[in-house]
Amino acid sequence: MQKLYWIDWIVLLVTLLGIVAYGTWQTRGSKNVQDYLKGGKTSKWWTIGLSVMATQASAITFLSTPGQAFNDGMGFVQFYFGLPIAMIVICMVFIPLYHRLNVYTAYEFLENRFDLKTRTLTAILFLIQRGLAAGITIFAPAIILSVVLGWNLMLLNIIIGILVIIYTVSGGTKAVNVTQKHQMVIIFSGMLVAFFIIISKLPQDITFNKALEIASASGKMNILDFSFDFNNRYTFWSGIIGGTFLMLSYFGTDQSQVQRYLSGKSVKEMQLGLLFNGLLKVPMQFFILLVGIMVFVFYQFNQAPINFNPNATEFVLHSEFANDYKSLQQESDVIFNNKQKHITSYINSENPDSEKYIASTNNANDDVRKKAKSLIAKAAEKQNIKIENNDVDYVFIYFILNNLPRGLIGLLLAVILSAAMSSTSSELNALGSTTTMDLYKRNTGEKTEEEMVKASKWFTFAWGILAICVACIANLAENLIQLVNIIGSIFYGNVLGIFLLAFFFKFVKGKAVFIAALITQIIVISLYFLDLYEFINLPFLWLNFVGCAIVITIAMILQLTHKNDRTITT
Repeated sequence: MQKLYWIDWIVLLVTLLGIVAYGTWQTRGSKNVQDYLKGGKTSKWWTIGLSVMATQASAITFLSTPGQAFNDGMGFVQFYFGLPIAMIVICMVFIPLYHRLNVYTAYEFLENRFDLKTRTLTAILFLIQRGLAAGITIFAPAIILSVVLGWNLMLLNIIIGILVIIYTVSGGTKAVNVTQKHQMVIIFSGMLVAFFIIISKLPQDITFNKALEIASASGKMNILDFSFDFNNRYTFWSGIIGGTFLMLSYFGTDQSQVQRYLSGKSVKEMQLGLLFNGLLKVPMQFFILLVGIMVFVFYQFNQAPINFNPNATEFVLHSEFANDYKSLQQESDVIFNNKQKHITSYINSENPDSEKYIASTNNANDDVRKKAKSLIAKAAEKQNIKIENNDVDYVFIYFILNNLPRGLIGLLLAVILSAAMSSTSSELNALGSTTTMDLYKRNTGEKTEEEMVKASKWFTFAWGILAICVACIANLAENLIQLVNIIGSIFYGNVLGIFLLAFFFKFVKGKAVFIAALITQIIVISLYFLDLYEFINLPFLWLNFVGCAIVITIAMILQLTHKNDRTITT
């Protein structure tokens, strides 16, 4: 387990407690619903843009994405190719409509267009998926920090959750927005510092360009994949098609994002904020992946463990497979030493085949890492204990704790926890708003401003407690960033289809949409589990497109066969 020095503790605590205190103090005294749920509609475009970005960029982004690049290269950036397209569509279609109707949540529009039951169903679908995601955004950094630092997992979940609850409940949407600006500054600063420190720790004769060449020789710089291979999760086509539908649904219909830009001072401010996010998000993700690539290059010159999860390594070394694991470690040492010769030859252009040898030695090391994971899994199965053998999410934090100077470790830990707090606060804020406006107010009649604010605070608090509970019982998936996107993909396509029906298919009525949405959700969940158990091959990103297409098709068929249903239009 790693040890933090006093300077790291000071940096970490001052940063986190400062954010909580600032958010609570700046937004004290929100007395009416407009202030509490829409932040008084005073946000400028840069605040909206940074808030939207901070909501999406959770701790999972800064923990998992570098590890994703370390393992699989830059191809994951294709996941975001649909984002700019989605931003343009939302600015042209969604924002003007939401502003004209003066809605508090995206789902209010659906009652005007369809009926109450469609609004309620869509709101419930959002609450389910976002409630689960809120727990994961707390759990993700907690589980990893608990492993590498030896901190108590449940206590970490509770601390992160309570810090977020304090200022989110206190100040509502404005508290989320004002704190996220500062959290993004911390996050960007921390990642830039980490990047330059990695470069500085490479051998003196290894420039940034040479580092990229080494990564390229190992196949890590392959960004674009134009194949239609469904065995490949991330391709140009899955990013442009599946990614566009996912981003349309996330930014256009997910209240955690919609609430960010509904706080805008005007339609122009909202649109500029989203366009700012669309322009900056892909380069930001590219940079975070590049950090992971530089970590990969660093470990071309410095011996890496065959598994970055220290708990998993310790466990297998105290099992009956200890000798087998030690043999794999020795095999990795031999591969590493051979690789140094080929890298030196490649840099000095001494051997035209050296690039091929670098790739082959890295492939051999990957095989050793796979065998290590298999041994860990066998040891866990033998003792009937759950041990996470996949170490993608541990790569970056392992590097931070073992290679960064004192003080900067505290800063990077603050980056991770700030990201967790920023995304979780947006989610809790949106969960509280949706529960208040779409379920509580709509089904209990008119309430006073004070009663509505009080109800929203209590619902936000309740969702915060539920998120902490989900975090305390959650289990690690193959990769945390994928887990969040999988949960979203299961629900987002259906929800987006409902909104597209509302926007563009005026002849379709509420009853047809409601039935189609129920059927579609069952189908999409079934498709996911059929893929999970390898009965079919459908990467999760495509669920966004498939779900959207299915709900639109079924609703149109039902409407055409039930022409007597009454029209409810805006």
